[in-house]
Amino acid sequence: MIIFGIGADLVKIDRIKKTVKNKKALKRIFCEEEISKCNKLKNAFNCYAKRYAAKEAFSKALGTGISNGINFNEIIVMNEKNGRPFIKLRGKTMVTIKKKFKKKPQINLSLTDEKKYAVAFVTISL
Repeated sequence: MIIFGIGADLVKIDRIKKTVKNKKALKRIFCEEEISKCNKLKNAFNCYAKRYAAKEAFSKALGTGISNGINFNEIIVMNEKNGRPFIKLRGKTMVTIKKKFKKKPQINLSLTDEKKYAVAFVTISL
């Protein structure tokens, strides 16, 4: 397996707290599944911040940033039953990724948060 790209992002949780209070921004960045999951948690803003960081880290690993067919709310951060986070793609973003790679890439994600910050680390392998 060859590593195509690596991305990392650090987010200040207070900045995301302000962002998610804006309903328009919330829906532009997060999908309904993410909004539902985060709103159920006591530390909802940490949940949103980790997901935002993951989306940014993914776009950095891809090498495109959020542009050219890559949309925030189509990069979905989910968790397996054991809690392990993963990225699921849909819509135009999924189409863009399929065009970019001949075979399905392996996307690995690690998330963490501590008091004021959330961090995400993404690798894309072929």
